[in-house]
Amino acid sequence: MTDVKITMPGKVNKIIGVLQEAGFEAYAVGGCIRDSLLGRTPNDWDITTSAKPMEVKALFSHTIDTGIQHGTVTILLDREGFEVTTYRIDGEYEDGRHPKEVSFTGSLEEDLKRRDFTINALAYNETAGLIDIFEGQKDLKDGIIRCVGNAEERFTEDALRMLRAIRFSAQLGYRIEENTLTAIHKLAGNLEKISAERIQTELLKLMVSPHPDYLRTAYECGVTKVFFPEFDLAMETPQNHPHHCYNVGEHILHSLLEVPADKVLRLTMLLHDIAKPQCLTVDEKGITHFHGHEEMGAEMSRVILRRLRMDNDTTDKVCRLVRFHDYGNGVAPDRRIVRRAVNKIGEDLFDDFLLVKKADLLAQSMYLRKEKLSNLAAWDTCYREIRETEECVSLRTLAVNGRDLIAAGLQPGRELGDILKQLLDEVLETPEKNEKDYLISRAKELRHS
Repeated sequence: MTDVKITMPGKVNKIIGVLQEAGFEAYAVGGCIRDSLLGRTPNDWDITTSAKPMEVKALFSHTIDTGIQHGTVTILLDREGFEVTTYRIDGEYEDGRHPKEVSFTGSLEEDLKRRDFTINALAYNETAGLIDIFEGQKDLKDGIIRCVGNAEERFTEDALRMLRAIRFSAQLGYRIEENTLTAIHKLAGNLEKISAERIQTELLKLMVSPHPDYLRTAYECGVTKVFFPEFDLAMETPQNHPHHCYNVGEHILHSLLEVPADKVLRLTMLLHDIAKPQCLTVDEKGITHFHGHEEMGAEMSRVILRRLRMDNDTTDKVCRLVRFHDYGNGVAPDRRIVRRAVNKIGEDLFDDFLLVKKADLLAQSMYLRKEKLSNLAAWDTCYREIRETEECVSLRTLAVNGRDLIAAGLQPGRELGDILKQLLDEVLETPEKNEKDYLISRAKELRHS
């Protein structure tokens, strides 16, 4: 116990108080205590107690059996849920994911022993103060990710903890303790037992962390080899070219740091050059080239994201950005060129497209950097002007639609769609033509052509 004061939400104190008044122990536990000690606002508050699930349910009028077989009951106070879990000891892990059985215990220490890292094995209530059996507070102060007890045992119990260690390291900027790191090296292959959905959750948290480049640790430990072998190939692929100063994988890692912590942007940078190993050629001067890596990268990205069970919307956006991330390189823009680019890439993603291009070039060598940034700034300026003047860049902003043309006497069908595309093409070239009367007249001409 230490003299630490943590301010907990009133509802959490109320739940703990009800359990204590009934003769049970109860503490807030885990990540909420860790975040509180770090001065952060916890996303949720978990409670651990000596009371068994049915005893918890008897004390509160509104509960949900969240995982009652594992001792977890959700208590609802004013429609807000709080998970309350009985002190437990996990039995033997047969699959690297789940304990064969769970037994309840009256010992807080036994419960904390089963947790993953020292910084997560912290408990607190206002009566007892901070319970820190495994020096989690010291590891927080020293910036260390350390397994509770024997690291190999913790990772054998749940292989996902290896990726979680790297994720926490990336989120907090902490180093992984030596024995913990050694165990990851040794047992990385066990991640094959973990579902794609669980891996995806940890990978996304790593990607949107302050240190997404800590994925390098996952590579060095053999973790990415299990669920993302394409990245391992990238880390082993050189870029002997004036525009680059890193190999493909290192370029990817550096590019991650140059975009905001957004899921789509970070995943795009992670995958934007993922096809380069497959597209590698070397010319007679020893210069490396990667022709066609954008298109192949989009195809590979879709396969990888589907393998990770990523949602369709995210997958589609990332693949589109990967496909076009090199679009317009070296092209001096004008508003006509940019209008056509917006039409091709999509209004919904063009801001992201510009961010991706900037991140890509900032992760390259200094060769022609000033010129590249100046050119990209010109693209951005043209795009802002197009938005300010509300120039048409898609069928959505065309002054006529299918209903207008049908009302003007055109027949519905494929020809109507083709005519709309021709009208849009003219407007992209000459935005002044985006007038309803002109376009209807022009549509009639095209019908007879």
